[in-house]
Amino acid sequence: MRVDFHTHIIPEDLPNLAEKFQGDRWPTLQRTCTCGANIMVAGKVFREVTDQVWDPQKRIHDMERENVDMQVLSPIPVTFSYWAPPKEAEVLARIQNDFIAETVKQYPNRFAGLGTVPLQDTETAIREMDRCMHELGLRGIEIGTNVNGKNLDDPSLIEFFEMSEKWGVPLFVHPWETLGRDRITRHNLMYTVGMPSETALAGASLILGGVLDKFPKLKICLSHGGGSFPFILPRLDKGWKVWPHLRLIEQPPSYYAKSLYFDALVNDPTNIQYLVDRFGHDKVLMGSDYPFLLREVPPGDTIDQTLTVTEEQKRAMLGENALRFLNMK
Repeated sequence: MRVDFHTHIIPEDLPNLAEKFQGDRWPTLQRTCTCGANIMVAGKVFREVTDQVWDPQKRIHDMERENVDMQVLSPIPVTFSYWAPPKEAEVLARIQNDFIAETVKQYPNRFAGLGTVPLQDTETAIREMDRCMHELGLRGIEIGTNVNGKNLDDPSLIEFFEMSEKWGVPLFVHPWETLGRDRITRHNLMYTVGMPSETALAGASLILGGVLDKFPKLKICLSHGGGSFPFILPRLDKGWKVWPHLRLIEQPPSYYAKSLYFDALVNDPTNIQYLVDRFGHDKVLMGSDYPFLLREVPPGDTIDQTLTVTEEQKRAMLGENALRFLNMK
């Protein structure tokens, strides 16, 4: 069974919250034709999309053509809206979570869902996570790599991670609002350099800030193969060793990194093998970033091309690991 862990979706009838709440940072959907639209932010085109991003039938057609049995649906990160007042952000989160849950309900053998929560307010985030997991039947929560510039080890987020561990909620960490944005405006470097660097910062913060030490049963997957995190992990170990006065954790970072999961969107079989060697094949989940331009086509192709792993390991990475991560049979 092939499970595409990393795919994004948005409601076709997304309401115009920019008008409702009088703010230009809200993402809106502006139709350009019967099969396409622009995601608009502050009156500018943020991203051009096709009906693949909202139409489950179109997605299923693509899945059948590309040999994918199930997609895990998650919101588009621009909709996190951590910058907004919590009550307003909760409105958008609930709209998306309801839409994802309804899509899964209509096609339970084709889709599983991840929700989103307003992380700028812990109480609101926990309340919506509770609803996602215990009322809507979603399988986990997608979160951003930072919350208004605060790294994921910020004290304000501790209670959220505590409840995530208590309820056994899998977390998918996706980059957004990347660091160094003023230096990565050309060449689409935000996507090719900024996002991998942002994900590395999130992974390092979770470890060095003691989040994974405090909550060892947390299930966390870093997107895009963890970005640059796997490659700089030895350097994080070196820093931990030479600066003992800065330590908040008893063991070196690589000890805690063993608990992390990574999607397989790394574009090269050599990088798949690197993830397998460093973290184990059971921590790698096939993910394509469907339906966006940088996605892997067909999903799982890089794993298929990794000739140095066994067929059993490939099967695990192509689907079994994702189901286990999401606590699904």
